[in-house]
Amino acid sequence: MFKTLLLVSAVAAGGLALYPEWRAAHQAPPQLTIRYKAGSPATAAVAQPWLEVVNTSDKRVRLSDVAIRYYFSGDGASSYAFNCVKAAVGCSNIAGETVAPADPTPTADRYLQISFTTGAGSLAPGAKSGAIGLQLYRPDGRKLDQVDDRSFNAADTTFQASRTVTAYLRGAHVWGDEPTGRAGSTSPTGSTGHAAASARDSSVPRPKPAHPRGIVFDDFHYSGPDDPALHAHGWLVRTSPGGPGIHDTWSAAGVSFPAEKTAAGGQVLQLRASTDGTKASTKQAEVQSSGTHFLTGTYAARIYFNDKPTSGRNGDHVNESFYTISPNNSRYSELDNEYMPNGGWGAPGPKLDTTSWYSADTGDRVTHKLVSSLQGWNTMMITAVDGVATYSVDGHKLFSSGGRYFPRQNMSINFNTWFVDLPFTGPRSWDMQVNWFYYKAGKAQSLEDVQKAVKGLYGSGTHYVNTAPRH
Repeated sequence: MFKTLLLVSAVAAGGLALYPEWRAAHQAPPQLTIRYKAGSPATAAVAQPWLEVVNTSDKRVRLSDVAIRYYFSGDGASSYAFNCVKAAVGCSNIAGETVAPADPTPTADRYLQISFTTGAGSLAPGAKSGAIGLQLYRPDGRKLDQVDDRSFNAADTTFQASRTVTAYLRGAHVWGDEPTGRAGSTSPTGSTGHAAASARDSSVPRPKPAHPRGIVFDDFHYSGPDDPALHAHGWLVRTSPGGPGIHDTWSAAGVSFPAEKTAAGGQVLQLRASTDGTKASTKQAEVQSSGTHFLTGTYAARIYFNDKPTSGRNGDHVNESFYTISPNNSRYSELDNEYMPNGGWGAPGPKLDTTSWYSADTGDRVTHKLVSSLQGWNTMMITAVDGVATYSVDGHKLFSSGGRYFPRQNMSINFNTWFVDLPFTGPRSWDMQVNWFYYKAGKAQSLEDVQKAVKGLYGSGTHYVNTAPRH
């Protein structure tokens, strides 16, 4: 009897010892695998993680059910910003935000969370999302030290499966090792080693609907004028010669994207014009769309106009502008908002000129002048539908034009700050800021419609989207 008990105990002990190996051999593969490669060195102005989602399950997976977390260690109390540079599923279908977790670790006191809209589609079993090129940077322009960032690995110069990047499917943790030490699931149910309920994180976003068709939105989350995402999203920084203002003085030096507490999303496009009163020292700033894909619809931008220079003596005839313009040919089209705090061309300020053009060569236009200070944030809007272009500020209608002064040709979007003339000497600089730009193709929208749409885009973590048709 005693020998029998010893035999049973030995068999049981052997079975327990073999259980982990047996369990590992019979587990299903993870439902998702995240592949990663580093796109920047350990010390860089912009971190450039590249990610790829692989469906390693035997079922189709909707990308809108997926969230990814890339973990890093913050450098001091700095704020961080995110952008998408390139994605096979389209940057317009990717949203992101930086988050401070409730349970930080020395190498992961923040994470970049990426999610997808329904427009990103789905992955068949074994399929890949394709490369997703991301940016993570500090709006204050300081470099990032990635050496102690949990998810960064300089050795991964080609895509490799990374367990320091985690993934979630419908809120359940299904891939990677969280900084708390919980391992990702390899079970058929998609739960971790804990109960499935404990694996669910309420901060993981719910599926997001696809963005409405026919819109363009950008809140200018870029690291600088040479940011590749700026061009990829359809913007150019002007350095070409010509006018208006002081000819041949357009420079990228006046274009920046600083943090701004009073702006939605915390970051702005800043356009600085500076001079000491001589042409040689003058720098004017402009950002324009790289194509002429805009015609009828609603144009809106939240802009900070300044009545005083950022530095130096006041008194310049400076022009702070938001306008649309076509190539200068027989079907010329232009819709202008030009704010001049000190006036210009012999007219006193502060004033806002709203102007619809038929011909720049002959000066054929109709215009309206609002004599009032617009110091501070203003939502500038132009609606161009059914043969009538209407200008408004913060929902207050200013002026309408139609007939020959309605746009006839596709136009570009332009923001700039420039000097009408140089009336005195001495160093000074002027700043105009743009919080966001929004366009709805082919439809007139009210201020309330625009604000609701923009609020929804911010709420979904969207910094940029373009679903507008190309005319």
